[in-house]
Amino acid sequence: VAYPSLKPLGSWVTDLLERLSFLGNWMDNGRAPNVFWVSGFFFTQAFITGTLQNFARKYSRPIDTVDFDFRVLRSEQMATANDQRPEDGAYLSGLFMEGARWDVTNHVIGESKPRELYVSMPIIHLLPNEKSLIPVVEGVPEQYTGSLSGTDHVYMCPVYKTSFRQGTLSTTGHSTNFVMFMRIPMAAEHKQKHWIKRGVAMLTQLDD
Repeated sequence: VAYPSLKPLGSWVTDLLERLSFLGNWMDNGRAPNVFWVSGFFFTQAFITGTLQNFARKYSRPIDTVDFDFRVLRSEQMATANDQRPEDGAYLSGLFMEGARWDVTNHVIGESKPRELYVSMPIIHLLPNEKSLIPVVEGVPEQYTGSLSGTDHVYMCPVYKTSFRQGTLSTTGHSTNFVMFMRIPMAAEHKQKHWIKRGVAMLTQLDD
């Protein structure tokens, strides 16, 4: 009856209180926050679907013709994000990268540093757009993209709620653990397989 979590009891209670504070402030303020703490949602997929639906309604587009693109914000952009919500989509915080790190200087995925298991990600812009305007990802099999001529040099990073990286289909048709794939920039010398072999993924919460 609770959200998925691998935290011990003490950390779980702290996490629960933070979630209640996040939602409580939202209700008390009477408006959505400029940056959404994605870790605080019970049903993360519902928020993501709702964001896509809002875009489709705003521009009178069929829901099956729109999808998400993603932007990892730079340091100077994050200050603006905290003060002003985006015109379309949503800003997300609270994600952690496992198996690699975020190279702030070069704005790409980088190799993990010694003894560094998880790295906090910058704010990410969940940016809806028409599917025809979103570049096809380079190096992803045709059955996922419908094309072999992708040019968008990004890593299709899976996002999970916990580090267990497994889940079951719920009655809504969504996984109880897997959330979505996010397009994350990678260096020119790296390919999809480089990060797939390292098991790179993002998590909405840690185990401690």
